[in-house]
This record gives sequence, C-alpha cells and structure tokens, in this order.
Amino acid sequence: MAKIRPSGGYRETCSFQTSTLIYDATVWFCEKFIDPRSRTADQMVQAARSGRQNIAEGSRAAATSSQTELRLVNVARASLEELLLDYEDFLRHRRLAQWAPDSTEALAVRNVPRDFRDQSDSSNLSDMSDQERWNLYSRWLEHADSAVRANALICLINQANYLLDQQIAALEKQFIEGGGYSEQLATQRLAHRANKKNNPSDQPNSSAQIPACPKCGKPTVLRTAKSGKTAGKQFWGCTGYPDCKGVVNI
Repeated sequence: MAKIRPSGGYRETCSFQTSTLIYDATVWFCEKFIDPRSRTADQMVQAARSGRQNIAEGSRAAATSSQTELRLVNVARASLEELLLDYEDFLRHRRLAQWAPDSTEALAVRNVPRDFRDQSDSSNLSDMSDQERWNLYSRWLEHADSAVRANALICLINQANYLLDQQIAALEKQFIEGGGYSEQLATQRLAHRANKKNNPSDQPNSSAQIPACPKCGKPTVLRTAKSGKTAGKQFWGCTGYPDCKGVVNI
C-alpha cells in the first residue's frame, strides 16, 4: 500500500541545498573571524545547523504529521532569521558596510542560479553535488575579507528565508484544504470499510465512498468538530472551506 502522505526528498529541495551552503560557510566563517571562546560563535553555528536539520526533520515527519512538519519548517525559518541578525550585527559592530539589496555585489550573488542556467545544459543547481554548488559561490564564501563573506551569507540567508516562506504558505494551504494526517487516515479507513461492506468481492477503493460537497460538488475530507453541540464528532467537510462551508453529516 502506498503512503497516504509522501515524505523525504528534502535533499533535492532548494531550501535544504541553500541551507547546507549557509551551514558550511558559517562553520568556516566562525573558525576564521569569530573568537572560538565566545558564545556568539557557538550560537551562530547552532542557528545555521538548526536551519538545515529542521528542514530535513520536517520533511521526514511529513508522512505522519502535517502539523509537525509545519512546526519544524517554521523552526528552520526562525533559526535562519536569528543567523541573519548575527551577520548584520557582525558588520555593524565593526563598522563594515552592508550591501544594499540592489547593489552590484548583492545581485551577483543572487543571480548565481540564473547565470548557471544560462551557461549550462543543466536546468538548475539541484542536480549538482554539494561541492559543485559550493564552487559556484566560493569566490565570496572563501574570500579573505570578512565583510565579503558576511554580506554573501546575508544574501544566501535571505534567499533561503524566501524559499521557506513559500514552503510554509504551501503547507498551511495544504493543511487547511486537505486536513491533517489523522483526518486523512480516518478518511481512508472509513472509505475502505464502507467499500468492503458494499463490495466484498472487489478490491478496496479508498475514494469510492468519499461524498462530494452538496453545495459546490468539490471532494470532502473527514473533519472533527471542535466546538458546539457536535464537538468531538466527525463530519465530511468541503475541501473548499472557508469559501464553501458545505458539510455531509456521518
């Protein structure tokens, strides 16, 4: 039987690949430019690691809990935001200039994926190894000037945060429209039992007994009432909610 919800595959996502660059570059940045005895060095490395690891953990959790997946991706986003502030503080405390978002330097870093696509037969950076991807950014991430490294990392963190914002929005929409894992599992179970009862000689068809919305005709998903007289009871709710509030009582 196939999984109800897919999981894994995080290694091919742009957010994970970008966070890997950020993590590696932060480790080597702190080794070279931050006092290893300072708490800041440890906090920066841990924030970079948290961004990367929570993307991976959230992807694996997708199979059993959409809420856990969403929470972990939000943790990754928050960790990278913390790291962004650390790099901005590094520049400000040393009176080093921070690149403007539309500066030549910042655009050069941000346009690496586009330039790679223009100059290569490959469609994107996701097909490359970590080392090949690092080589595209090495002129900034291995620069002798700490300001260049910090500014390049600020650009990469902003890119990763944008990707995570898009991922979070998609996960929220998916959860609202399709329900959580437990609701989907219950839907599959009830549909299987109903089909088995009505068609004992047929192979199970998990979607055969899922009713359509009586108002708009869209598929419904099994939900649980959280308040009112029916609190705790299950019902079939329209996947178009909140635009459509059609229900089918069980």
